[in-house]
Amino acid sequence: MKEPFLLSSLREGETGLVAGLAAAGSLRRRLLDIGLTEGTPVRCLLHSPFGDPAAYEIRGAVFALRQEDSRQVVLNAIAQEAAL
Repeated sequence: MKEPFLLSSLREGETGLVAGLAAAGSLRRRLLDIGLTEGTPVRCLLHSPFGDPAAYEIRGAVFALRQEDSRQVVLNAIAQEAAL
């Protein structure tokens, strides 16, 4: 299995499982509130024309996250057939 990687490195159409959060304080609370808890699948839907922000599908909802914030989410790779 691939080494853990950051949410910010997902390309459009790729999916990963949340392994943990590197964020602290209010950013950590916000990420937890939108459903980024351990084991949650996250799929990258779209990057803006300049790459920031990007849209991610998390628990059936779509969220836009700045690259700065998505660098605080650590993922593990999952097989595409197991994705969402």
